Amino acid sequence: MLQLPPEKLKEILLNENLVSSDKFDEILKESERLNQRIEDILVSKGIISFDYLYNLLSNYLGVPLIDLGASGAIDESVLNKLSLDLARQKKVIIFKNEGDGEIGAAMEDPSDLKTIEFLERHLKARIRPYLAKPSDLEKGFAIYNRELTEDFKKIIEENIKNSLQIKNEKIEQVAMTVPIVAIVDNFISYANSLKASDIHIEVLDDTVLVRFRIDGILHEITKIPKEIDASILARIKLLAGLKIDEHYKPQDGRFKFTAGEEKIDVRVSIMPTLYGEKTEMRLLPAAQKPLSLQEIGMLDDMADTIRENLKKSFGMLLICGPTGSGKTTTLYSILNIINKPEVNIVTIEDPIEYNIKYVNQTQINPQAGITFANALRAFLRQDPNIIMVGEIRDEETAEISVHAALTGHLLLSSLHTNNSASVIPRLVDMKVPPFLISAVLNVAMAQRLVRKICLNCIESVTPTPEIIQGIQKQAEEMGLSNKVNPPKILFHGKGCSVCNGTGYQGRIGIFEILSVDNDVRELINSPEFSLDDLDNLLKKKGMTTMFEDGFRKAELGMTTIEEVFRVIRE
Repeated sequence: MLQLPPEKLKEILLNENLVSSDKFDEILKESERLNQRIEDILVSKGIISFDYLYNLLSNYLGVPLIDLGASGAIDESVLNKLSLDLARQKKVIIFKNEGDGEIGAAMEDPSDLKTIEFLERHLKARIRPYLAKPSDLEKGFAIYNRELTEDFKKIIEENIKNSLQIKNEKIEQVAMTVPIVAIVDNFISYANSLKASDIHIEVLDDTVLVRFRIDGILHEITKIPKEIDASILARIKLLAGLKIDEHYKPQDGRFKFTAGEEKIDVRVSIMPTLYGEKTEMRLLPAAQKPLSLQEIGMLDDMADTIRENLKKSFGMLLICGPTGSGKTTTLYSILNIINKPEVNIVTIEDPIEYNIKYVNQTQINPQAGITFANALRAFLRQDPNIIMVGEIRDEETAEISVHAALTGHLLLSSLHTNNSASVIPRLVDMKVPPFLISAVLNVAMAQRLVRKICLNCIESVTPTPEIIQGIQKQAEEMGLSNKVNPPKILFHGKGCSVCNGTGYQGRIGIFEILSVDNDVRELINSPEFSLDDLDNLLKKKGMTTMFEDGFRKAELGMTTIEEVFRVIRE
């Protein structure tokens, strides 16, 4: 993203009364310390919105802000004058002929004269620059992806044909031949272009199925012959440093992959199944940055509750939900808020997914004796203020975590429970006495991930009688009939090239936050404690449930009510 000079940005914000001079200077120091853009910090702290920031940039540069999502905004015949690789590299979408030999170019940084000069030489035309948001540029890249899909299928078919002709070679040698290398590379490159989080290669009785998980949903991509499965598996094992001749034990590894200019960490899991070994590859962009609470989908009331609890100097903040519900991302978002010069932050993770400056991060390594419990015990001798434990999995880790929170440390971690109230019996099940839980637990937050409506094809709809009935039934089952009123208007995505016809693009969280106050502590310590009693108490206190949070996001057009039902009922 284009950056304004700090002095100019400060002047603009002061004129708009958005921030005081001292506060801006404080944020500038924080951005320099964390090596983050000051604009990102201003947005994450809610001082300025993303849209307003781009209006400021547009006015400062004297360059129009373009909406590439508008109908007919992109002329595909003009778009294809620039290759996808160059478009991504230069962060530019060539979108229309302006007339008189001039071409309109939507750019992340319209002040980049070198890129403009390059484009003019390459296209042999004058360039008229426009400012575009990253999300708008992605709409242009999505059009390229349609052609990429056709190219991917052709490349895979051609290399499968060539690989089937390879005879009398050892499996290690076949794994390094051009067709097999090309197949694996294209799987990863194509998955990355679709923003898939996982690649599944599944051996069936008569074929091998390749599926990508995109926005939390698995999509069938292609099938490959069983004859080349062993070679593809061997190639992946070689990349991940695994044993090629081991076929009966689970194996885990990882490797780095470069797609264009983007570096990707690939985590590999191999598991024996009935018909062969199943491969799962998790794709993690190496240059990820922690998101703000707003970016992960947290509305202001819940974000304020989290920030208030982060002011406490000790106690536990636990995030709960099933695997793949975004718990780690939320933990990193919270860490980014409290990463200050005056505190010592340590983390124990498996694996380290984001690299955060000025945070001491340790990777679990059981073979070297570094478990969650051992690392936590060692870190307590490192004079920490804040400790993040990736997950509390066993009694020993739970015991040490509770005692760490009891002795003056703020401890962040995650648990696998269905909702926030279930955190208490889960800790009791891990042999943590109720009086200790009530003493150290500050917040238990549950979450799920829902798909966001594609902003390029969003439209309002009148809820059907079935939808209204479903909302009423869900509210009644949760005892929320008096808080949830059937809506008159909802939203959905009708499907377009940007979202591959799904109507969705990206994901956000829906949350519920249990703040532990004196009433909750008293109930936890009660010999008659039950989840039903806790649920009733929380309803009286007006706690917003995940269903309610999802429902209000559906009303705001952030997701669909069908998505909320899907994740709540899982």
